[in-house]
Amino acid sequence: MKTIALFADVQNLYYTVRQAHGCHFNYAALWAELAARGQIVEAYAYAIERGDPRQQQFQQTLRKLGFTVKLKPYIQRSDGTAKGDWDVGITIDVLDAAARVDEVVLASGDGDFDLLLERVRRGGTEATVYGVPGLTAQSLVRAADRYVPIEGSLLLRG
Repeated sequence: MKTIALFADVQNLYYTVRQAHGCHFNYAALWAELAARGQIVEAYAYAIERGDPRQQQFQQTLRKLGFTVKLKPYIQRSDGTAKGDWDVGITIDVLDAAARVDEVVLASGDGDFDLLLERVRRGGTEATVYGVPGLTAQSLVRAADRYVPIEGSLLLRG
């Protein structure tokens, strides 16, 4: 059975799904889809901690699905901008996992990950991207073995 490591860029998924579809991403549907194709041996969800009770409830839901939730503090700069970026952390975790699994699945549309997926594939590990059509960087789509558009059952319509 194929082994899979799943990496979910929570902030990217939240904003791109909301912008394109006006709803939320269905993490349970993603999990079920991947579990039908192989064994999910590692799964991480990367989020920003704001101390919001609804957000903490969502993080608990992710944990119940099987994700390890990794949190970074939300930082408000003095100029009003905010910082909360997991790109380096995701990259390190993907590179570590790629040697242990058959497939790396990245749920993000962030083009900064294109070089990462090219490296993963050069090492012989399959790379799949789940991203919102029109909001997923084309360089990321090209870097993956497979691109799966986030639509249909992958959306949580209220």
